[in-house]
Amino acid sequence: MPTPTEVQALRRSGMRFLHSHGYRRATDYLAEIPTDTETDYYAQGGVVDELEHEVASILGKSSAALMPSGVMAQQIALRIHADRRGRRSVCFHPMSHIDQKELRAYERLHALEGHPVGEPQRLLTLADLKAHRWTGEPVGEGPAALLLELPQRDIGGQLPTWEDLVGQVEWARSKGAAVHMDGARLWGCQSFYGRSLAEISGLFDTVYVSFHKQLGALAGAALAGAADVVAEAKEWRRRHGGRLYGLWPNAASGLAGLRKRLPQFAAYQQQALAIADALHDLPDLVVMPEPPHTPMMHLLLRRDADALRAAALKLAREDRVWTFSQFSGTDVPGVHRVELEVGDATLEWAPAEVRRVIESLLTE
Repeated sequence: MPTPTEVQALRRSGMRFLHSHGYRRATDYLAEIPTDTETDYYAQGGVVDELEHEVASILGKSSAALMPSGVMAQQIALRIHADRRGRRSVCFHPMSHIDQKELRAYERLHALEGHPVGEPQRLLTLADLKAHRWTGEPVGEGPAALLLELPQRDIGGQLPTWEDLVGQVEWARSKGAAVHMDGARLWGCQSFYGRSLAEISGLFDTVYVSFHKQLGALAGAALAGAADVVAEAKEWRRRHGGRLYGLWPNAASGLAGLRKRLPQFAAYQQQALAIADALHDLPDLVVMPEPPHTPMMHLLLRRDADALRAAALKLAREDRVWTFSQFSGTDVPGVHRVELEVGDATLEWAPAEVRRVIESLLTE
């Protein structure tokens, strides 16, 4: 098998990509940044202000703050909600990013107590919240905040029904808790709900969105909410070391990605539905969820991981097609998972072509 360095070199060698926006070079990012971009000074002024105002407007919030990362944005939001309520507990789905991929920073840095609620392989429900036994707070009180990830990435980008989402928010409000959205991939949720991003975000006190995920920009995030909350978040951004000198390249890239790709999400969603329909009857394959709720889906492939990697490398070398570099294990022996997110590169594929490529992964 090739080394990771050899695999990366292969990816850069002129491929047709199946996933997202494909391989992007530095020049691709730079080409999207207007040459007349106005710079900022320690996250104030210029394109940073322009991006913050545009995000706040799209999400229907009073204000927004640019953050270097979503990890920082979410820790800050939860800390503010906890301090304002005099509580330390926060609850979330068991596969939430803050619990699975951030080394429990909410606990180590902010002394918050995490409560995973529900089961890992399905959506969090209102019934789960009502049944959970709360500890760490006075009797009768709930958490400081409920965190909901829209969509739930680790189970294929699934979304709760609007009615259940509203019910969960109302439950949190009844407990005096804030409601925060991990909206790293919120941009693709409009079609499922048939509602604007502002209407969806209107249920939440604070919303985090990403610019490099789905929008294909440089690293960066925004935290949106009420003006006083965002003002406090900017103080915490400085405490976290996120008030960097010159955030304009990331802000300009984020703004360009937002303006270029947000209008494309209806097309991304239609392509996701068409691809899922083309794949649904392939042997040894499950599409999750089917149909996709957003322009992403997980494919569960019944084949040995080494065989999948070999088939993927064969497609890359012989057909100049890049599919997936990682095949993650599941709880089912012999079944592996990949994530397919529809983006600019995926739009160039006919669904029947995608079927042939996935079939090759399963049989070559």
